[in-house]
Amino acid sequence: MVKYTAKRLLQSVITVLVVATIVFLLMRMLPTDYYFTEDQVMKLTEEQKNAQLEAAGLLDPMEQQLGRFYGQLLRFDFGTSRRIQNGASVLKVIGTKFSVSMRLGCIALVIALLIGVTMGIIQSRNKDRILDHVGTAYTVFVNAVPPLVSYSLVLAFGANVLHLPALYSSILPIVCLALTSIAHYALWTRRYMVDELNKDYIKLARIKGMSSKNIMVKHVLKNAFVPLVQYIPASFLLTISGSLLVERFFSVPGMGTLLTDAITRYDLNVVQTLVIIYAALGIIGVFLGDVLMMILDPRIKLTDKGGSR
Repeated sequence: MVKYTAKRLLQSVITVLVVATIVFLLMRMLPTDYYFTEDQVMKLTEEQKNAQLEAAGLLDPMEQQLGRFYGQLLRFDFGTSRRIQNGASVLKVIGTKFSVSMRLGCIALVIALLIGVTMGIIQSRNKDRILDHVGTAYTVFVNAVPPLVSYSLVLAFGANVLHLPALYSSILPIVCLALTSIAHYALWTRRYMVDELNKDYIKLARIKGMSSKNIMVKHVLKNAFVPLVQYIPASFLLTISGSLLVERFFSVPGMGTLLTDAITRYDLNVVQTLVIIYAALGIIGVFLGDVLMMILDPRIKLTDKGGSR
């Protein structure tokens, strides 16, 4: 397990580095005018612009710029914001938004786990009955309807029926963040539990007289939860990083809203850093999911003798 963990950690670091490099190069392919504000573009002469670009190192050979970028990454120095908060550290700008996204995301994930896993258990125990059909209909509806439509339905119901504030509130964004995750956890919990219930060792346990409750608790739930837990860290990390669409739709001042604002206003350092953070969260989540699954079930071997997964 130690060897596999070290190998996967190294792969994750390399993947994050590759993503960061691609993002850096894409940012450098943009016209240099995006480095300046609109007023600076109008007022500065070409000589003045070139002087600022040279001072910022943007006219240096690309290999030199890339070397400096790697050094900054090691120091967690992502530069300063030029449009959102002129002159402020990018990490400081993002830090003020991260706590908002983390609070909403954590609450939404806890709700999704509690409701989704419970739904999946109920569906598996009532397979092909009315409760199973209702749960399946919800899952199909959430996955089939475009997010903006489902968010609009939540907004209309919350504002008109429950009289909740439409904007700058936490309740409706949390509900929207949880909707898809509830369907996801319900679907996979049902699938894994139904698979377990059809296995021979469950039939043997029933023949031996073990009660249905003991079978569910000691065998089915335990074994079904092992593959499900693989997705929890990735889901957690991606959820707390915020949803671009939900935060923009409800005007939540989180990381998702910050990214769209940074793109609109061409704050390239902020865009670059946020994209790297999102990529890193997803990669780390997958890595933690694999490790957590091995910890819960030591019988699982994620590598064979040849080293392939």
